[in-house]
Formats: sequence, structure tokens, C-alpha cells
Amino acid sequence: MAKELIRLENCRKEFDGEVVLDSINLAIKDKEFLTLLGPSGCGKTTTLRIIGGFLRPDSGKVIFDGVTINDVPPHKRKINTVFQKYALFTHLNVFENIAFGLRIQRPRLTEQEITRRVHEALELVALKGYEKRSVSQLSGGQQQRVAIARAVVNRPQVLLLDEPLGALDLKLRKDMQRELKQIQQQVGITFIYVTHDQEEALTMSDTVVVMNKGEIQQIGTPLDIYNEPKNAFVADFIGESNIIDGVMVSDRVVRMYGRDFECLDKGFAPNEPVDVVVRPEDIDIVPVPQGQITGTVTDVTFKGMQYDIIVDFQGFKWLIQTTDHSPVGAKIGVKIDPDGFHIMKKSEYSGLYGDYSSYSAEYDELSAAPDDGGQEDE
Repeated sequence: MAKELIRLENCRKEFDGEVVLDSINLAIKDKEFLTLLGPSGCGKTTTLRIIGGFLRPDSGKVIFDGVTINDVPPHKRKINTVFQKYALFTHLNVFENIAFGLRIQRPRLTEQEITRRVHEALELVALKGYEKRSVSQLSGGQQQRVAIARAVVNRPQVLLLDEPLGALDLKLRKDMQRELKQIQQQVGITFIYVTHDQEEALTMSDTVVVMNKGEIQQIGTPLDIYNEPKNAFVADFIGESNIIDGVMVSDRVVRMYGRDFECLDKGFAPNEPVDVVVRPEDIDIVPVPQGQITGTVTDVTFKGMQYDIIVDFQGFKWLIQTTDHSPVGAKIGVKIDPDGFHIMKKSEYSGLYGDYSSYSAEYDELSAAPDDGGQEDE
């Protein structure tokens, strides 16, 4: 089992009297790919900057390999950072950009050693032969590779990545997701990655830390986070979810829409109000007589491999993802297996959803809001 490399203990940070981090605790293992995931303003970039030494927590400790480093400046930490805008030197070529940190290193390295390390880094990011190229002549993906090479060339123990794929188009983002994971495995160092992109976090990470309003909501593997969300916020933020008001009648029995459904959850008080989470892909469309409940199709969107179908169940709108087409206006039945229900305690986030699932009009408007370029925490 990998040893613990970084620990945040009760780290708190305020800006102008507003709490941005609310006494968070987090342990990060050596050689782990950990992602801080959450919406704008959740505190993820502030957490990254505290780890890197660019910000000092108002209270709490940052511990690196057993030593408290609150007062250690960034350049003296065994940590490097790749920013969203890469911060490359446009007056230097690719070789000199990557060599820059090595040239100011103490004790000084020989030119032969610098050349050897730069070539190693270029090979790692698949840019061998680009040494003399001007960085302004490179594509966005190539510039990102140069930034990564410059960050790993002096062999840090930790690499911080702050929305590094945000400026790339969708296809290149997906390509770079795979490449970043491969690079992390090749160099064998800890990656701490910040993103608001749920798919990116699930694709790349060993561990996902979901944050909201300066607090950690859940820590776990991508599979755990997706399949076993701890509250309504996590369920809704990680993938699409239908979140319905329910009552836990007894162990393994939940009631909604006036009828009882078998589930796998237990440990709730009798008749305790709960949030019932059902993923869109866990719902089967069946003929009306065979349905556990029936509803009316109000919208259909073709997505290539599947249809996204909005169904009205007694005024509550659900999203169903299916390969079967059902036209608008059709009456359908749905069936959900016991393992398709995820039951969780009511929380402050439940009120976000009102009388609808996460695919309400309110949610669509929030999802369409413009991104703020990653400067959420300031």
C-alpha cells in the first residue's frame, strides 16, 4: 500500500471575510492520481494553491512527507505546477523552455546533464525533434506537452495541474486525458488535478475528491463516487441523476409515488424521508402493463448511441437513457431493479431540486451558465 505523502489538517481559508475552505482534511498518497472536482467557487483551486505554497492557510497544517511546510515557499517545495494557460516563455524555443528550471537549479547542472534531461522529458511527452521549434508555432496540445515536460524535468515528487485541458477542444481534451494518465504512470509521481469536468475526473483518477462550498463532500474511487454517492449534491454533480423524494418504509423497501419498491439499502429509521437517486441508464422501458410506474414522454433527443428521453411521472420529470425509441406523447412503463436505487439521507442539497429531478429546467439553466475560466476561488 502506497505511503501517505501529503496531509491537510483542518485547513481553513477566507477571502474578504468569505470562507473559501472550511477546515478541510485530506490525505494524498505517494504516486496517486487525485482529482479535486467541483463547481466554480467550491474551493478546489484554493486547495491546490495551498498545497503548492502560493497561498497560506489561515489555520491548519500542510504536511509533506511528515514535515509541516506552511512556511516553506513554493520554490523550495518538491512540487511543480502546470497552469491552464501554460505560462510558456514565447521568446524561448521548446528546448530552452524546458531547460529553464534546470539552469537556475542549485547546485548547478552541467550542460550535458541539462541536455540529457530535456531530451528525456521531450521523449516522455512525444515531442522529440521539436527542440528548436518556437512555442508560438505549436498547437494547443503541443504547448501543453511542453508545459508538462518543463514541470517534470526537474523531478518533483508532486505535480499540480490546474484545469490544464480547459483551453483545448473536445477531441484533443480526450486524447490528452489518456496521455496525462500514461505520463503519470511512467514518471511515477503524485498528480493532483483540478477540474470541474466530471467525465475527466472519472476517466483519469485513482481518487476523486468532490467539493462544494469549501467543504469536501465525498472521497473515493471513481467507481465508488459514481455508484455510491454520499448525498444528493454528489449524485447530481457526478453524472446525470434523477433525484426523487421518498420514504424508507423498512430495510430494503423505499416508497415513492405511493407505492413500495425493493432496494438494497438499509439502516434508516422506519418511515424516514430520504432522497432516492436513480441513474438514467438504470431504467428499463417496458409496456405499460408491466411497468412499476407509468409516465408520458415529453421530449426525445437522439445522441448517436442512445436516446435521452424526458418522461413526466405525475408532474416529476425523469431522464431516461436508452437505445429504444419512444415518441413524444407515448405512454410508457418503467422498471428499475433493486440495485438501480441509491438511497441517501436528506441533506441541505435536497432543496436544490424542488419537485423535479436533476433534469429540471432550473438545472438546465445552471448547466448552461458560462465558465469563469477557472478563477473560481478568488
